[in-house]
Amino acid sequence: MVVALLADPDAPTEVARRMVRMLPARLAARAGRGRRFEVRVVSEPFTAECEEPSTLMGRIADRASEEGWDVVVALTDLPLHTQGRKLVVNLDHEHGLALLSLPALGGFRLQTRAGRAVEETVIALAERPATAAEKRQQRELARAAFAGRLTPIRPGSVDEDESTDLRYVVSGPRGYVRVLAGMVRANRPWRLVPGLSKALAAALATGAVATVNSTVWSLAEALSAPRLVIATVGSIALMIGWLIVDAELWHRPTESSPEAKLRANLYNASTVVTVGIGVLACYVGLLVINFVWALFILNDRVFASMTRAPLDATGYLTLSWFVASTATVGGALGSGLESDEAIRAAAYSKREQERRNMLQDQE
Repeated sequence: MVVALLADPDAPTEVARRMVRMLPARLAARAGRGRRFEVRVVSEPFTAECEEPSTLMGRIADRASEEGWDVVVALTDLPLHTQGRKLVVNLDHEHGLALLSLPALGGFRLQTRAGRAVEETVIALAERPATAAEKRQQRELARAAFAGRLTPIRPGSVDEDESTDLRYVVSGPRGYVRVLAGMVRANRPWRLVPGLSKALAAALATGAVATVNSTVWSLAEALSAPRLVIATVGSIALMIGWLIVDAELWHRPTESSPEAKLRANLYNASTVVTVGIGVLACYVGLLVINFVWALFILNDRVFASMTRAPLDATGYLTLSWFVASTATVGGALGSGLESDEAIRAAAYSKREQERRNMLQDQE
């Protein structure tokens, strides 16, 4: 039996290629009766210019017909919606087709969860149960493959004119958080750090100068811990807001429907969290670098003469903490030197970039 993993470029293709080595043997062991499986990974943007599950199922069916595949499992890192719910998977047992939205699997242990989900999906599509009891059993197995311990996953309604005969969706706050975590993971926020090289250079320069400034020493010694926390939160929020506004990362719905607004809110929440994680990583890096720089450059006698306080471990930490907040503000100004495309490339997955470029072209 020929099984095709039709994957969007970038993260879905990486996930598919990692699981393809072990999948044929696991499928053969599960299926029994001497059955063998040939698994192929096909990387192509099958979700280009479309986020409608029914249309995507039609595209998948056309590709399966062209290539002669027995079973097709399509993987995408775009969050898909249907009837106001966040889609996990669409199954078409008659034609051996499935559409799986990876963000619905969450942001942790994605490879393991995706492998299990694909394995159960292929087995379900390959068997094509005939009796009602067999169908109920497969539905429970499929639900167990896609659900986590705290995930409110349940069967979704299917219209009569759809080829899909089984659908799972998530809803509620826990389902929202699960999909949001999956979207943030797909964006890979750690890529934002090298993507903000000019902003980091400005922040490092600001921190280096502030560390040897006696006025900054006095301010750092005078600030209490709550004020330092407020400075930290304020500088990080300023950096996040500046990046989102300057690079036009905020998404506005093109339609007035509740589903379009829900989708826009989800995309914007993932943007804030993605950029926030990247900025927080930059802040921690600045704190460490400023601490090392202070240890190297400061003289305890000069510091004590200026501030009338000893330069002990607490003094080094307090000064580095305050300077990191100041440098983050300088980094926000330096981020204006980055191109908008560079920031978008660092903040979004490839599929998310394509989706936003498509919306801009339509506008």
